[in-house]
Amino acid sequence: MCGIVGYIGHREAYPIVIKGLQRLEYRGYDSAGIALYDGKSIKLSKTKGKVADLKERLESEISIDGTLGIGHTRWATHGIPNDVNSHPHYSNSGDLVIIHNGIIENYDSLKKELINRGYTFQSDTDTEVLINLIEDVKKNENIKLGKAVQIALNQVVGAYAIAVFDKNKPNEIVVAKLGSPLAIGIGDDEFFIASDASPFIEYTKNAIYLEDEQMAILRRGKDIKIRKIKNDALVDPYVQELQLNLEQIEKGGYPHFMLKEIYEQPSAILDTFRGRLLSNEAIIKMAGVEDNMKKFLAADRIIIVACGTSWHAGLVAEYIFEDLARIPVEVEYASEFRYRNPVITEKDIVIAISQSGETADTLAAIKLAKSKGAFVFGVCNVVGSSIARESNAGAYTHAGPEIGVASTKAFTTQITLLTLMALRLARAKGTMSSSEFRHHLIELETIPGKVEEALSSDAYVKTVAEIYKDSKNCLYLGRGFNFPVALEGALKLKEISYIHAEGYPAAEMKHGPIALIDEQMPIIVIATKKGHYEKVVSNIQEIKSRKGKIIGIVTKGDVSVKELADHVIEVPETIECLTPLLTTIPLQLLSYHIAVMLDKNVDQPRNLAKSVTVE
Repeated sequence: MCGIVGYIGHREAYPIVIKGLQRLEYRGYDSAGIALYDGKSIKLSKTKGKVADLKERLESEISIDGTLGIGHTRWATHGIPNDVNSHPHYSNSGDLVIIHNGIIENYDSLKKELINRGYTFQSDTDTEVLINLIEDVKKNENIKLGKAVQIALNQVVGAYAIAVFDKNKPNEIVVAKLGSPLAIGIGDDEFFIASDASPFIEYTKNAIYLEDEQMAILRRGKDIKIRKIKNDALVDPYVQELQLNLEQIEKGGYPHFMLKEIYEQPSAILDTFRGRLLSNEAIIKMAGVEDNMKKFLAADRIIIVACGTSWHAGLVAEYIFEDLARIPVEVEYASEFRYRNPVITEKDIVIAISQSGETADTLAAIKLAKSKGAFVFGVCNVVGSSIARESNAGAYTHAGPEIGVASTKAFTTQITLLTLMALRLARAKGTMSSSEFRHHLIELETIPGKVEEALSSDAYVKTVAEIYKDSKNCLYLGRGFNFPVALEGALKLKEISYIHAEGYPAAEMKHGPIALIDEQMPIIVIATKKGHYEKVVSNIQEIKSRKGKIIGIVTKGDVSVKELADHVIEVPETIECLTPLLTTIPLQLLSYHIAVMLDKNVDQPRNLAKSVTVE
């Protein structure tokens, strides 16, 4: 995944583009580059490293004037991170410049053909192949840039969001999209381009999200023209009003976005059920579910497809749907599901979960499911995202922007939304009594306050982190609803501290992982009073007898685990199916503090990007 940003209009482009790259750096941060046009020549600079490195180079190296500019922050796919492979890329003539998010799968065959025609290549990227293909088409067909882009893209296999300009036509930028997100901000005689709306929210609230296989020509002083890449048909632009605000994408006094987003969880969970959960009336209102209730009630099963943290949220949902609504659930890695030949029928409901709504494998899984007649319900956070548009119906989590690469509030808000769905279906199916239903609604309403209480353990979690920050391995154990939380806790530690960690069902410890336990091995055990508490206490005793270091996540007031564990972190009591919303909090904090103590880049961990929009 990469971040692209661009501007054409009456303002100086550099401040807009460089600030946009800083906001998009969560999408890729191994290299960055910018191209500016001042009416006479293109000023291009790019470098391996962070956007800050690019900014330092730009402000010492070149003129940064010009009212047309494009920029790119990279997460490497083709070609190692270095100055040469960084974007933007020139065509051989030096007339055309491109930035690109995505992968051109048939780049090798295209490259060989272009080499045979006399083209040379400076980088190892698929993007340089694409810009020279566009130039070749433009030159041979003697056509304008927009038409050349269209013809070239019809020869391409893969995914892309691109922005291209021609120094001989300095009043236009051509953009196109397939499989990677692209937003266009509409101002007064000006256009903004970005992978998401964050780079231009202070300039305009009006945006167009291009659909797959659409392109647009942005000309100064002209109305936007959107066409289909396949058949050149004109498309009426759909302008949306952005709900994003500037405060949501700033750190707000926190040292890292991740910590800010951990602390935003009480309000994010509240926003997820606001207007949907009416406990006084014993009502859950979700239009996407209500409008399709017959399909849900007639479904043979629910298949959940997701990746990473969203997959863990799906595992929690499996327990919740089956326990409350008595609907069979299967949870699939979207990256595996899409390449199998799964047995799917018209009586299946597929729930696709993705924070960004742009995850490539999840999108592909949706298309596969729809091709077999399944009904697809999307759960995502980003309004107007590809998954939101591709699904038959869906619901937003309303968590607000999540900038930190390691998801935190995405996980808890996804669980909250899926819990609302399960409760509504349980009531419709009659698998819960009215008193049970009301009790669950009332308890769910208390969760934001209880998350706030769980966050009060932060100082103590920090002292525990200091003790275990130099550990080489870590084991996370949980049972029932909290087994997926163990998986998620281990993932968080791996993602941002680079400490090897694994999550297991507590009972599976005896089937292999127990061999790893010694006095050097910290084991985090989720041992709340609800569920299989006595069994988990027994597992803890087995660990203790092998000198393992135990960190217990326990219900407030616990006595039994406190006597056995080296450290206990308390969370408030709640009903069993809601415990994951609380037990995950100390695990997020523990990972965060360990990573900070190890001087890791918490918001931008190595080799990772926020949303995987390519395979």
